[in-house]
Amino acid sequence: MSLALDIVTITAVSAGAFFFLAGTVGLLRFPDTLSRLHALTKADNVGLGLVVLGLLPQAGSLRGGFKLICVWLLVLAAGATVSQLIARAALASGAGGKRGHSTVRAARHDGPPT
Repeated sequence: MSLALDIVTITAVSAGAFFFLAGTVGLLRFPDTLSRLHALTKADNVGLGLVVLGLLPQAGSLRGGFKLICVWLLVLAAGATVSQLIARAALASGAGGKRGHSTVRAARHDGPPT
């Protein structure tokens, strides 16, 4: 049974590391702030979720597993909040992306497009 749990841990943590790497590549390769932010936050949330899922079988107790899940939920909430603030600041400064792009207009929430 321990070998099966070790295999699950290695697989999930490796998949999480792959998502972290993919998010970093997206951060470096995408053209504008909003698409970079999207790639980074999505990949980091999934990557951390897989790392936590992989570490849960290795947690010594129910309390340890609960702490892992709490840390993951805290990072999810903090990531969502910070990415929202960064996106609003980028849109306000005009660095969010192309001005005529429909997602920029939809994300601004300041009325119909002109």
